[in-house]
Amino acid sequence: MPLKKRSLALILVLIAAAFLLLFPAEQNEDPVRIGATMSKTGDYNTQGIAAANGYRLWEKHINEAGGLLGRPVEFIIYDDASDPDKAISLYEKLIREEQVDLVMGPYGSTLTEAVAPVTEKYSMVQISPLGATTSIWEQGREYLFMVLPPAELFLGGLIDMAGERGLEKVAIIYQDELFPEAAGLGAVEMARERGMEVVVEESYPTGTEDFLPYLQKVEETGAQALGMAASPLDDFIRAAAQMEANNIHVKMFATSGAVQQFQDALGKTAEYTYGLSAWEPSLPYPGIERFTNDYRETYQLEPSFHAAGAYGSCQLLQKAVEKAGSLDADAIRRELLNLETQTIFSDFAVDDRGYQIANTGVFIQWQDGKKEVVWPDEYATADPRFPTPPWHQRERTESGKTGYGL
Repeated sequence: MPLKKRSLALILVLIAAAFLLLFPAEQNEDPVRIGATMSKTGDYNTQGIAAANGYRLWEKHINEAGGLLGRPVEFIIYDDASDPDKAISLYEKLIREEQVDLVMGPYGSTLTEAVAPVTEKYSMVQISPLGATTSIWEQGREYLFMVLPPAELFLGGLIDMAGERGLEKVAIIYQDELFPEAAGLGAVEMARERGMEVVVEESYPTGTEDFLPYLQKVEETGAQALGMAASPLDDFIRAAAQMEANNIHVKMFATSGAVQQFQDALGKTAEYTYGLSAWEPSLPYPGIERFTNDYRETYQLEPSFHAAGAYGSCQLLQKAVEKAGSLDADAIRRELLNLETQTIFSDFAVDDRGYQIANTGVFIQWQDGKKEVVWPDEYATADPRFPTPPWHQRERTESGKTGYGL
């Protein structure tokens, strides 16, 4: 090439390079749109609001870090009002009308079971942050992934601790819905496997407010430990308040979910109660301190395991998408099936059903107005205060404080 032509070509290359530096190629700024419902109203609103907060905090953090696959993230979260039929129609809307790129799951087993056929129909990966009933994962579904410990283990800490302390008579009561029934029956099976006598095994209707008939059976049979499984947190508050009001005593009382609202509502009545927490800020998971501090600052609340579960589930989605390098559902599914990791919430690994095999949760006890991890031993922050003293030996809550007595 003649010198003049070479010089001209070089000049054109330099001009083009300078143009690209001054005016870089426009990047894809379209957001990655993630659809979900949460129970901001209805029976599950306490848990649903916390979980929605967890989704929103992850959205904030991922966007501060540059987004997902270099694109900003936009969460679309509808209120399903704790209604399975409404959740179904809203997931149809998110997928068909909103045409979201990805979905995340709703609160709890009942709503997860309801919407799973929708996400399966459209081959959309659904990570379920707070669904735990085993039967949901026994129906040949391909795109559904569990994060929580299985529901059947939710009262396992009570059975284990009671057995270690020589208690022989156990009472189990549970709400007649998918998750609490699984948790209750799981506890019954574990107790019998340990050679304990299940003296009360009772299911109660959703909407029950008077638990005295069930609690009187606990007293009459001489049960030493009582486990209660429910989805509405008010059920636990009512039962504890009614135990105090009627002087019904057991050496151990445990619930299938432990959140701050229990202590806020009951005050000193909450003392000594045990409960399953799938997560606590004291656990040794990466990023947990930042999550906890930012949640407190953002929402002026202590994060519950519902909030942490939602946030951690988004971290799983993020890891799978980044490993897949795309938003293709089948590529994301393959990555999740092979993923073994930790989030701020828990250990994560699943079998070929998408069923959780790495997370067992922890048990807390309310001690001096705060939660202390008492089981398993490797995560314990305090020893259990056992046995629970009779009511007349305890400092009582001011009469009428809760509004849940009879």
